Amino acid sequence: MKIFSKVISILFHPMLMPTLGLFLIFQSGVDVSFLPFEAKRIVYIIVLLTTCILPLSILPVMLQFGVINSFQMNTGRERVIPVLFTGLFYYMGYVLLNRIGLSGIIGGFMLASLVALLLAVVVSFFWKISLHSIGIGGVVGAVMGIAFRYDIDLSVILLGALLASGLTASARLYLGAHRPAQVYAGFIWGFSVVFSSIFIYS
Repeated sequence: MKIFSKVISILFHPMLMPTLGLFLIFQSGVDVSFLPFEAKRIVYIIVLLTTCILPLSILPVMLQFGVINSFQMNTGRERVIPVLFTGLFYYMGYVLLNRIGLSGIIGGFMLASLVALLLAVVVSFFWKISLHSIGIGGVVGAVMGIAFRYDIDLSVILLGALLASGLTASARLYLGAHRPAQVYAGFIWGFSVVFSSIFIYS
């Protein structure tokens, strides 16, 4: 069970959630779903680079200079600086997407992800809110927001996202990474911010 929980934590790592959310947006049937393959490829590269690859690349440097004690970052305060840098990269991704004309639903999703992340910085000074739950909560919020805003039946995708959120929450609790309140709060915050942004930017 411990190995399974670790695998789930990796598969649904918060740095992978923007890319997963983007994939689900492209599968949802909204206007951006019909972008040419080449355009989608560019968007995927931008999102994966700025929300995963670049943030991960600075962690070894922070570990080397003692900014973090381990890649797990077991305390809330230890996550503040890495999350701030991650927020900077998220903003770069948002700006790049706007430059290529994707300021609608995808830009809104990226901006909402940035807002959710910045709150995590503030909260992390005194409480270890679950970044995993914020990430997967944002994905669920994006799917449900699209379904409501565009009146599209996304029940299958939504069910899969909810299942993933349940597995992720259970894995973090089983591993002792968070208390229940930290997991629930993270999910509610991630869901609320992204769900709301879909209505504003769509």
